Parts: sequence; structure tokens; C-alpha cells
Amino acid sequence: MRFSEFDFDPDLLDGLDAMGFEEATPIQEEAIPKILNGMDLIACAQTGTGKTAAFLLPVLDKIMNDKNVGKVNTLIIVPTRELALQIDRQVEGLGYFCGVGSLPVYGGGDSQSWEQQKTALTQGADIIVATPGRLISHLNLGYVKLGDVKHLILDEADRMLDMGFFDDIMQIVDYLPKERQNLLFSATMPPKIRKLANKLLVNPEQINLALSKPAEGVLQAAYLVHEKHKIELITQLIEGKKAYPSILIFSSTKRNVKNITDALRRKKIMAEGISSDLEQNEREQVLLDFTTRKTQILVATDILARGIDIKNINLVINYDIPQDAEDYVHRIGRTARADSTGVAITFISDKDQYKFLRIEELIEMEIHKIQTPASIGESPVYAPKSSKQRKSYGGRKGSGGGKKRYGKKKR
Repeated sequence: MRFSEFDFDPDLLDGLDAMGFEEATPIQEEAIPKILNGMDLIACAQTGTGKTAAFLLPVLDKIMNDKNVGKVNTLIIVPTRELALQIDRQVEGLGYFCGVGSLPVYGGGDSQSWEQQKTALTQGADIIVATPGRLISHLNLGYVKLGDVKHLILDEADRMLDMGFFDDIMQIVDYLPKERQNLLFSATMPPKIRKLANKLLVNPEQINLALSKPAEGVLQAAYLVHEKHKIELITQLIEGKKAYPSILIFSSTKRNVKNITDALRRKKIMAEGISSDLEQNEREQVLLDFTTRKTQILVATDILARGIDIKNINLVINYDIPQDAEDYVHRIGRTARADSTGVAITFISDKDQYKFLRIEELIEMEIHKIQTPASIGESPVYAPKSSKQRKSYGGRKGSGGGKKRYGKKKR
């Protein structure tokens, strides 16, 4: 479906045309008409499907037709400052021809950014994109005016609940008018999301697209490697790989981010690390350098697993297997965005084999496993101890077989 079929304001269509957007993605095609019709919505769609534009476009169109100067029209709540900045940039791009503005409200900035946030929250802004903690800090000082909000949007709602923001969200909602449109977007749909939806949404429409499945364009593989050999393996895999101009490495700990980055630099491989230890301006600069390909390799904690829109990442490496199987999908969702292709490699140590089995069960695919090169050392035997292990695992131990899909599990 083409965007021109949505009957958007001509200025908004000009913005879409200038950005080269012509065809709507499935989530956009389903969500936009419902939002334009004023319905509450709960939508489940994985990373990289265009869900941000799915809620921004109809809201921008509504704001253009109902300008309310001096008041906050739309409040978007997100889990991280990075996602707040990303959405703010998308509003800037999509709304360039529309005269619609936004302001991100997040922690970690200086006194000047605090004053800018305060001004927007008191004098009004079309769209406020906020992290829960910082918005509550402003609310507690008594000057925030949210009584005219027309749209409340929760993006990456499952991640916010994982981070313990349920009570914060409910506290913020107490400051909003009861008559408003509520939109909840999530990558997964656990029971706690249903609980939140029941409290906030009124007779919502529901959309559920491609839950917890990697993009078709991702070539997935896994190395069986002992923990002590991971650094050596990752340097060997990356060294001289000019065919991959954009590489993202995920680690579960800030300590490993530093260890990996230092190890690569010792090999004269230019890499940057990003974690919550960095100041906000440092994090923004590291992301900018990676986005513009000034930096080839970025080593990150899961702070980047969701909500960061960096296009054309060629290779994702999971140095550590994520604790939550869902996060694997979000990590490798950084590559093969839209119709592109990419490679995702995961390191499986002996202690993480059950975690990886859970990932395979979630995505209903057995991922090809590769032995550690002999020059580095022996591989651990792949024998995850789980009653859920499928009969479809074939081949010798440690090989992992091919990309055979699982059949339905008998219960």
C-alpha cells in the first residue's frame, strides 16, 4: 500500500516524498487507519518493521489539522534516552514540511538541557518524547502542563516494564486527561503487557505481526567456544574484514565491553565501546561516529538492543548470549533491516548452551553451529541439558546440523 492512499495532509506527503518513503510496511498499513480513526491500539511488532512511523505519521497528520499552540498535544514515553533521541529525529525528518516540532526529555544532560525541557513542558510543544524517570522529575516540581494531551504513546512497552517502570507510567498517567487516545507498541506480548493495556486502553484494536522471529534476511550461525577463547576468536573473525564496514558486537556486561574494545585496539582494529558508564554527550558522539561509519566496530551492552535506528549494519556478533531469549531477536534485528541482508554470529560457551537452546525454541529454528578454529583451541561439546531438547538435533555432537526447522512440540 502506498502512503499516498492514506489521504495524509499534502505537506506530510511532501515530507515522505523527500525522504524517499513510498510503500507502507505491514505494521504501518494496519496501524495508520486505526490511529487516524481515533481508536486505542495495542500493537506487537518486532524491531525494524517501521513501527515508529506507524504511530508518528497519523499523529503528525492529526496535529496539522488540530494545532493547539502553547499546549502539549502528544506524549510519547520510551525506556531509554537513545530511543527518545531517535524518535525526536524522526519527528524532525517527517515533520520538516509540516511545522510540527518535538522535544526529547531525558536524563544525563546539563543544566541547559534541563531548562529547555522545562520550557517545553510549561509553554507547550507539539510532541514530547520522554523517559519516565526524567519526566517524573519535572512533574514533581509542579510546573508541567499535560492537561491537554490528546495522544499517549508507549513505545517499547515491554522493555519499560522489564526495567521496572510500571509504577512510573501509572504515576505519569495520573497527570493526563481521561479523554485521550492511547497507543501501546511492544515487541513482545507477555502477561504484564496485557495488564498494562487493561489499565490504560479503552476497547483497543489489536495488531500482532511476526512476533519473536528474526528477519528473513539474517544469516545466522553460532560458534561453539570456551569462554577463555572468545577474545581470540572475535579478533580473528573481525581482523581484515573490510567487506563488513559496519559491525555491532553485543556483550552482557560493561566489563566485557571494555575488554573486547581494548583487545581489538591492541590488534590495531579501530573499535569504540558504549555503555551506561559514558556521559550522555560521549554516548551521542560514539553513536554518531558509528552511524556515519567513521567507526567500523561498535561494542555495546543491551542498551542498544532496542530502539536505535542505525541502518546498514552488516554484521552482528553476540559475544555473550542474552539472558532473555527475546533479546536475541532484538539484537540481531539491528542487521537486515527492511529488505536488506546481514549476518548474525553468536558465541556459545559450555555454560550458555541451555540459553541458546531456549533461543532456538523461541525462533523455531536450529541455528548452524561451527567449531572453534583449531588454531585457537578445542570447542566445547554441544549437549544442552534440557527436557525441552528437540529430537530434530542431528549430526555428531558439536556440529549442530543445518538450518532445519522444528516441528510442533508435543504437549
